Amino acid sequence: MNQHQSSPHGLEPLLNIDELADYLGVPVSTIYDWRTNGKGPRAYRLGKRIMFGITDIRAWMDTMREPAAPTGAATFPRAGESARG
Repeated sequence: MNQHQSSPHGLEPLLNIDELADYLGVPVSTIYDWRTNGKGPRAYRLGKRIMFGITDIRAWMDTMREPAAPTGAATFPRAGESARG
C-alpha cells in the first residue's frame, strides 16, 4: 500500500479490488462475497470499477480486530498437559 500514500491532486488514495485482495491476502472472490453480504469495507463505484479508500479500509479493519485479551487470560496448555487441567 506504500505506493498509494500520496496523491498529486490531494485526494485520498484508492485501491482497486485486485490491490485490496492482494493487500489482505485473500482471493478477489472473497472481496466480492463480502460486498454481497455487506461485510467488506465501503467502496466507490466509478463506472464499472470498484475502488476502496484507504481510510475506509482502515476503519473496516478496526472493526475486524479482536478485542485485547484481558490480564490473566487463559493460556494454551504446555506439551503433555491436559487442556482441562
